Amino acid sequence: MKTRTITIIGIFTALLCIAGPLTIPLPFTPVPLSLATFIIYFCANLLGWKKSLYCCLIYFLIGLAGIPVFSGFSSGIVKLAGPTGGYLIGYFFLAFFTGFFAEKFPNSIKFQVLGMIIGSIFLQSLGTLWLSILTHTTFLQAAVSAVLPFLPGDVLKITIAATLSPLVKKYLLKAEL
Repeated sequence: MKTRTITIIGIFTALLCIAGPLTIPLPFTPVPLSLATFIIYFCANLLGWKKSLYCCLIYFLIGLAGIPVFSGFSSGIVKLAGPTGGYLIGYFFLAFFTGFFAEKFPNSIKFQVLGMIIGSIFLQSLGTLWLSILTHTTFLQAAVSAVLPFLPGDVLKITIAATLSPLVKKYLLKAEL
């Protein structure tokens, strides 16, 4: 791996580590509002699936090692076993689908948005399934509290990422990154 590639992965991992713990807790759900998904949309759209998966993996390992980079400045295996653990695993699917579609269709914002939506569906499904198991609720009950309230924010994050990433990508290519 080239030094430039390692550096750009490190930068986006750092952004994820900064955004991950900055959350807004909501009184009706154990799932907080977070900008981590925006960083993954943005990162995967710029870097593709493989590099964005590296970012997620490094972020995940940093959190498991005890550095408080998960939501609410938490860390460790306890967080993974908690109500938001499924969402943390879902980050990998979000990065993969977003990055895959960005690589496969570099000139089509519509397909890039489709990749973000598919990734979000996997993320939300995995997170909701895990939440429903832990809270002893149905999948639908968990989805009502942990998916529906977040859909407008997800639409906004996808819109911003789809708009900004082509502009930033031009500058990265110009700088040969």
